[in-house]
Amino acid sequence: MIPLTQTSKSDHAKASTPQSRLSVANNAKTASRVGILGGGTAGSTIAIRLAALGVETFLFEQKASLIDGPPMCHLHAGGNLYREIPDEDCVALLEQCIDIVRLYPYTIDIRPTVFAVPNRDEGAPEDLLPRLETLQKAYQALVDHDVNNKALGEPSDYYQLYSHERLLELAKLPQVEVPSTLDDWMIPVAKYLDLNKVKFPLIAVQEYGWNIFRLAASAKLALEQYPNAHVLTNTIVNNVAPLDCENCTNADHHVSKWRIDYQRQNEQVQSVEVDFLINAAGFRTGVIDDLVGVSVTRMVEFKSSYVTHWDNAGGQIPEIIIYGDRGTPEGMAQLTPYPDGYFQIHGMSKFITLFNDGLVASSEDSAQPPLPKKYVDYIDKGWDKSALQSRAQQAIEYVAEFVPTFNSARTTQNALFGAQQIPGVDDTLRVADVSLYPNLHYARAENVKASSTLIAADEIVGQLTALNMVDETPYQHCRQQHEWQYLAYFDGSHIDAVARDLAIDRGFPASMARVNHGIREVVLNSLTPI
Repeated sequence: MIPLTQTSKSDHAKASTPQSRLSVANNAKTASRVGILGGGTAGSTIAIRLAALGVETFLFEQKASLIDGPPMCHLHAGGNLYREIPDEDCVALLEQCIDIVRLYPYTIDIRPTVFAVPNRDEGAPEDLLPRLETLQKAYQALVDHDVNNKALGEPSDYYQLYSHERLLELAKLPQVEVPSTLDDWMIPVAKYLDLNKVKFPLIAVQEYGWNIFRLAASAKLALEQYPNAHVLTNTIVNNVAPLDCENCTNADHHVSKWRIDYQRQNEQVQSVEVDFLINAAGFRTGVIDDLVGVSVTRMVEFKSSYVTHWDNAGGQIPEIIIYGDRGTPEGMAQLTPYPDGYFQIHGMSKFITLFNDGLVASSEDSAQPPLPKKYVDYIDKGWDKSALQSRAQQAIEYVAEFVPTFNSARTTQNALFGAQQIPGVDDTLRVADVSLYPNLHYARAENVKASSTLIAADEIVGQLTALNMVDETPYQHCRQQHEWQYLAYFDGSHIDAVARDLAIDRGFPASMARVNHGIREVVLNSLTPI
């Protein structure tokens, strides 16, 4: 059997009130059926995109709710976290993040991300300035093209530098309960960060937080509105097989229909025939590739971040990142804030977030990298609590080197963990979207960053259009203007309620489903129902 990764709790549920149901596009070619294997960010986003076009969409997910995958922290709106990637990838991430904010506006926690280069690091803050200037110009150009792209605040405020002297001045000020300026956000940084251990200037960037529970809630509510979107959660896919050719075991053959065999909890095996198959199974995409008969080179990496509680933050603080070389004992440290004193920690060393045997590659015999069984068991069954707590405590101590009072933080027996697929052989790759196999009526989502999922959906729609399975032309305006219909019926309060339940169901504090700050009206004002 082929278990699929990530989650969805909709379980065929549909909104009960007729006025909240969405009409689908009046598309003459909507007889097409598409099967999507995997209900993570990629599978769910692709399903929304296709359902809006009237395509009959079947989304299969092993777990109980949508989008329950690897840890996420912030939007990476510019990729400033990754000093090693090229500027063009950073611009691509910026554009993708603005797109994804407009699709999922209620998932964003509006607060800055602060980057610091430690004294021990060979780099200098000034090394990043050319990239920041490039990104600021790119953001300004996007806003000039469409004012509704102003999803990250004013382009002129995309980043700001803070000198040692300015931080010493801010450290004398009282913290602001609800920060409204960048200086307000930097006050706790000035108070708690050990300024003797970092180089100056510090860099504050409008890379907002991204909440996985609110993202899962948004996708759930969106898909429930489409009568042509069939979300099958708690479902295992047993097999996929071509229907219209014999011995279709490689990409030289032509396939136009697939049969998906699946089994829901306590039910018999069932089948559905689809005209196009989309592999969005996350780190298990290789399992499906092997069944389809395509040869792929890829890696899979198991990673984890840890949820802690710190009473002494004094209020809201920005995300704080201390640069470091990935995989070394002095790898990057990342402190991500949630409401009510909860913090998520990444430490990019092999005793915190990374694992000695956690990065594996595919082989000539299989497209599926052989992730060690213990990590697969962690993903499917939960993590050993003693090992989790040990790493979480190490994470606290890691952050406390730069935020000394954080040593009073406590572990919570919670972690956000999972495995990430990386196409190819470069483990620094951060921008990837989709691979298409037109002759097989098959596509594979390859998103390293969740913000790339809407681009992947667009590529798939383009392929379906080329195959004469859908005609997007009358509806392209809707996509370009981000007129996502579900936003006409749901607001932040709806997302709050569902996200809170999802957090609790997954064993996390309900506080982690809340946002610290309001949603920018400029984003919401651009969302008009079709």
